Amino acid sequence: MINLRYFYIHFSKIGMPVVFTKHIDEHTILSVWKIEETEQELFAGLQLKDHELEFIATFNNGKRLLHWLSTRLLLRTMLKTSDYIATGLDEHGKPFLLNRDYHISLSHSFDYAAVMISKDKQVGVDIELVKEKVLRIRNKFMTDEELAGLPSADNVSALYICWCAKEAIFKWHGRKGLEFKRDMVIKPFVAAEQGEITALVSLPDGERQLTVHYFKVDAAYMLGYVADK
Repeated sequence: MINLRYFYIHFSKIGMPVVFTKHIDEHTILSVWKIEETEQELFAGLQLKDHELEFIATFNNGKRLLHWLSTRLLLRTMLKTSDYIATGLDEHGKPFLLNRDYHISLSHSFDYAAVMISKDKQVGVDIELVKEKVLRIRNKFMTDEELAGLPSADNVSALYICWCAKEAIFKWHGRKGLEFKRDMVIKPFVAAEQGEITALVSLPDGERQLTVHYFKVDAAYMLGYVADK
């Protein structure tokens, strides 16, 4: 398990603690942040336009708002700026930056937010709170052959490694139509606190082999990420 490193990055109105940062290469960064701030504190660290305020006003619960605000503030932190960050969604629902030349991927689960940025690679990240409920849905995203390749089909951590890996690949690809069970195959592996797995992905232009890295966050969460051109 990777323990989070704690440090503070101060803007004019807010300090952000509890951030883990991994420099994957000179152009690619992954950060994880534990959300401890209030909505008001998060708002204070952002400049939001009217269309963004109108959009988040449609959220029906406070946690969704905290997630949206925290990923935007973490993104600003990673870009080392207090300037306005303009984000949008393309026709496939993939987030992108309108005014900066970076590929991005955003994820959140309960008390954590995760963001990846890269100047030269497509990226995908997913963080999930590990729960027993994954046992009930394993056949929805895993084939019988994939389950047979796990140390145990009842291994909750291994299943979350697979789920986070496939979700990260889906975000990396960034196009509709890619299906977890049909188009992604996880090669056999032995689950650990952190590591990497191999996935074969059927894309419109042919099959790709991708390496997906994973690690546990604070024992209760699993995170998977991929960065590739």
